[in-house]
Amino acid sequence: MKFTLNVDHVAVLRNARAEENPDPVTFALLAELYGVDGIVVHLREDRRHINERDLRLLREQLKTKLDLEMAAVQEIINIACDVQPDLVTLVPEKREELTTEGGLNVIDNIEQIKDTIDQLHDADIPVSLFVEPDINQIDTAAEINSDIIEIHTGVYANAKTEEDAFDELERIRQAAKHAKKIGLGVNAGHGLDYINIKEFRVIKDIDEVSIGQAVIARSVFVGLEQAVKEMIDLIGPN
Repeated sequence: MKFTLNVDHVAVLRNARAEENPDPVTFALLAELYGVDGIVVHLREDRRHINERDLRLLREQLKTKLDLEMAAVQEIINIACDVQPDLVTLVPEKREELTTEGGLNVIDNIEQIKDTIDQLHDADIPVSLFVEPDINQIDTAAEINSDIIEIHTGVYANAKTEEDAFDELERIRQAAKHAKKIGLGVNAGHGLDYINIKEFRVIKDIDEVSIGQAVIARSVFVGLEQAVKEMIDLIGPN
């Protein structure tokens, strides 16, 4: 299972005082050196953390994978087509949210999402849809030619009881299995950390996990190199 690191929270810290540091691009390049399989950034409409300059510098300098999270809006689609990330992950986006709160409702927004996928495919950019572990949403993603799904793991990560966590993990397991069966790549992410990631090592149908805040928070205490290597050890070999 591969491990991609979301560096949005480094940009949040930088922007808190309108300074130049810490630089998310430098942070990403160091993380790549320490062994992550790719970098994830979310270019929001309001540019609350990652900005267009960050994105373009990452595209120029990264040697591994660049995954651009974005909403299905024309301004950001145009930027993506110009920058050419290795993957675009379409996510829902609300101005008032602190972080992405759930998966895309592909079924109710099928025309808009399909049009976005078509535009990105025309630019030779693979597309992933960030969805709940819901078979109907996954089937719809496949119908409109998504290449990959990323399963939202936030409900699992925020479960209050072991029973709830077990039930949600089983939903994730079955969703990943189904997605693989119908030909989709499978990623997963949201709220994963050094404790709950352990359960994912046995879900063989998940190709990649995206983790951000937990690793960045850990790096404050032990340094980025140690934080990355600890997570890599927990995830296990690709």
